[in-house]
Amino acid sequence: MKEIAEKFQKFGVVPVVVLEDTKDAVPLAKALVEGGLPCAEVTFRTEAAEESIRLMAEQFPEMLVGAGTVLTTEQVDAAVGAGAKFIVSPGFDPKIVDYCLEKDIPVFPGCITPSEVAQAVKRGLKVVKFFPAEPAGGISMIKAMAAPYTGIRFMPTGGINAKNLEDYLSCDKILCCGGSWMVKGDLVKAGEFDKIRELTAEAKKLADSIRK
Repeated sequence: MKEIAEKFQKFGVVPVVVLEDTKDAVPLAKALVEGGLPCAEVTFRTEAAEESIRLMAEQFPEMLVGAGTVLTTEQVDAAVGAGAKFIVSPGFDPKIVDYCLEKDIPVFPGCITPSEVAQAVKRGLKVVKFFPAEPAGGISMIKAMAAPYTGIRFMPTGGINAKNLEDYLSCDKILCCGGSWMVKGDLVKAGEFDKIRELTAEAKKLADSIRK
């Protein structure tokens, strides 16, 4: 878990990917790696997700590929079996969190209330997801909620883009941000992987400049 968190800290931004077709998995992974962000949270809500994770993990072993939007322990098993190195859930499901911890699988559950953060802290977690970030109150909400919990950091996702990234990454409570602006579905479907590589490089450059 610590090793994964350290990589997230280094990246600053974790691309959140929705893949509808497995044929896009490898060229997308290539674009992310070449763009300087060798990582991806592949949302597990499409039929192509499991095989896409497998293809990305096999073709680009240097990539940190994980599964997002994980809602069941069965999905945890499927994702990890495909090569996912971490699990992200949109909310705090004790069953999923405890299952992952028992199996020593890095897990980042969604927490947007103090009660959920307290449950995460109780289980020894140091990093949680904050989703949906902007609708849930953004960085001001995170700062307020984090105040009593000094040892925890957040991975906000939802509504984050190049324009507001600095608001988040300039706060020491933020480990990294999940974002999809560099991997939008229409770009993936159109096969515009050169554009994705370009946007990824811009995102990494921006994150680095904020945290220099």
